[in-house]
Amino acid sequence: MNPRALLNVIRMFFLLLASFIGVSVALGEAPENWWYAGWVGAIFGLGFASLMIVFDLMLQGISIRSFSHGTFGLLVGLLCAWLVTRIGFFKAGWVEQFELAGNIFNLCIFLGFGFLGVMLALRSKREEFSLLIPYVRFRQDALQDLPTLLDISVIIDGRIPGICVTGFLGGALVVPRFVLNELQKMADSTDDIKRGRGKRGLECLNLLQNDDAFEVKIQEEDFAPEYSSDQKLVELAEILSARILTNDANLGDVARLKGIVVLNLNELATSLHPIVSPGDELELELVKEGRDSHQAVGYLPDGTMIVVNHGKPHIGTSQAVVVGGAVQTSAGRLIFAELQR
Repeated sequence: MNPRALLNVIRMFFLLLASFIGVSVALGEAPENWWYAGWVGAIFGLGFASLMIVFDLMLQGISIRSFSHGTFGLLVGLLCAWLVTRIGFFKAGWVEQFELAGNIFNLCIFLGFGFLGVMLALRSKREEFSLLIPYVRFRQDALQDLPTLLDISVIIDGRIPGICVTGFLGGALVVPRFVLNELQKMADSTDDIKRGRGKRGLECLNLLQNDDAFEVKIQEEDFAPEYSSDQKLVELAEILSARILTNDANLGDVARLKGIVVLNLNELATSLHPIVSPGDELELELVKEGRDSHQAVGYLPDGTMIVVNHGKPHIGTSQAVVVGGAVQTSAGRLIFAELQR
């Protein structure tokens, strides 16, 4: 179940529980006028529960980390309620005569603190619990071990298996069902280009799933039909506390605004471009003629073109060259070099 929906279910249950208890208390105190007492109890219970929910909504800036924190939060809330009730305000002096008010006060304190403890714990990160237990710190998950959501753009890219083999990408690889459905539609498309990309993506996923060294999961979670694939991916990343692996720059920008870790393969490839400076010596294979009659052209592994002056006679061979300079053009970076003498 979607954690947001789960929180709403808890809120509804809390409203019903508070109303039921309010009615029960009122009927127990005034059974002879049960109709009026029942309505008063229900209204009081609903009012109290609504007030607690308003407090909860004011605190919703704390993110959900794990449902297992709820139990700990409940214990902390009940402990705080017990400490408050030990003050004995309704047992002192003239207040002692209001026994019903004292019982209702104690009940509200336990319900309220218990509810707020659960809701706060559901949205807390594990490291935040060190505030409550100063000398006990939970191990923080390494970024490398976070689950990684695969966007369709990186699946059809074809580079995922190679990156996983190198060991640079850790943690489970999660493929949402809506992404898999979209990939299946591409593989069945009548357009040759789309069909080829879709089949390549399915082949990459099969390679990863058949290799025991990698953990590939299919996430069945889905969202409202009016959500776009990007919206669904961002929502799912928030729910799973996962990273997003994509080639879509716009998706990456939106996800980062929501505090989600984004890995972009295109940005990674750009950062891995070798830095070539004047005076560097390279071993370069000359593959074709340049624009001028005496020039030859070779390419670096990342596709950067190098124009070698007086290299035409050596086309088809590997030559040692010395970088002379570089020019930034609309098509990319153009490097000039001379044959090493």
